[in-house]
Amino acid sequence: MGRRDRLTETTLFCSNHPNRETTLRCNRCEKPICVHCAVQTPIGYRCRECVSGQQKVFDGSIPIDFPIAAIVSMIGVGAATAVLAFLGFWGLFVAPVVGGGLAEIVRWAVRRRRSRRLPLIAILGGTAGVILYLMITVLPYALYFFFSGNPGVIGLGSVLLKFAWPLGYGALILSTMYYRLKGLRF
Repeated sequence: MGRRDRLTETTLFCSNHPNRETTLRCNRCEKPICVHCAVQTPIGYRCRECVSGQQKVFDGSIPIDFPIAAIVSMIGVGAATAVLAFLGFWGLFVAPVVGGGLAEIVRWAVRRRRSRRLPLIAILGGTAGVILYLMITVLPYALYFFFSGNPGVIGLGSVLLKFAWPLGYGALILSTMYYRLKGLRF
């Protein structure tokens, strides 16, 4: 059917809902679709079948990619949190840059294969890295102050501050990693 024939048609009906009149067509397969069946994409409206076929192409990962991403991000975020602990307050400004770099390392480790679940798996691994860092360095310090009798307000404040800095670094690193792996650019 040519363009001229389409312009002279009087009534089209949705291919999924035969009782609904429509003027929309999928911009990929030219199938008539109603407003409820249409999915808006950056280049126009498409039917659900064309969109689902396109989304299956997006997921090109293999099962080994998920443990690789988790382990790489756990080691990377744990090590980065340890290094940023030496910078104190200034580490909060460096942490997003480190998160972007770690996202690229994770992407390189999985050979640039993409998946919807990959950012979430990498974030879970990175969270495990921050928790591991806290358990190794801060937890013994906290236990000493809590069980030494009367640690006082200064002891409690220092323990809370030692927990707060790594958590802040981890939050900034992990949020930047998530958005970089998700594909969002700002």
